Amino acid sequence: MPSVFTRIIRGEIPCYQVAENEHYMAFLDINPLQKGHTLVVPKQETDYIFDLEDKVLSGLFVFAKEVAGKIEKVFPCDRIGITVIGLEVPHAHVHLIPIHEEKDMNFSGPKMVLSAEEMLEIAQRLSEA
Repeated sequence: MPSVFTRIIRGEIPCYQVAENEHYMAFLDINPLQKGHTLVVPKQETDYIFDLEDKVLSGLFVFAKEVAGKIEKVFPCDRIGITVIGLEVPHAHVHLIPIHEEKDMNFSGPKMVLSAEEMLEIAQRLSEA
């Protein structure tokens, strides 16, 4: 059965898309830790990130670097935090999160609740960056 991310990539489930190319896609996390929290996924469905072929894995991080640049332009921050957890969805992905301090990446803490309008505005601003 395809992962939720594969279904997003196929257009079966809507998302707040930030960027896309032939091999990768970036979209907003619907349970963000910070405004601009973005997920970057390979279009190839592979559960565990370290099971990706080297070329796909390195390409994922190069694409994530491009997306991080967009996030920095739209959301001034000290860093773009990056993390791979990989337990919540069985599809390799990285989280890009604009941060000012370590606690901004606390996945155990409360998530932000943003309206559909806010999410759409954020996605548009990042797409245009």
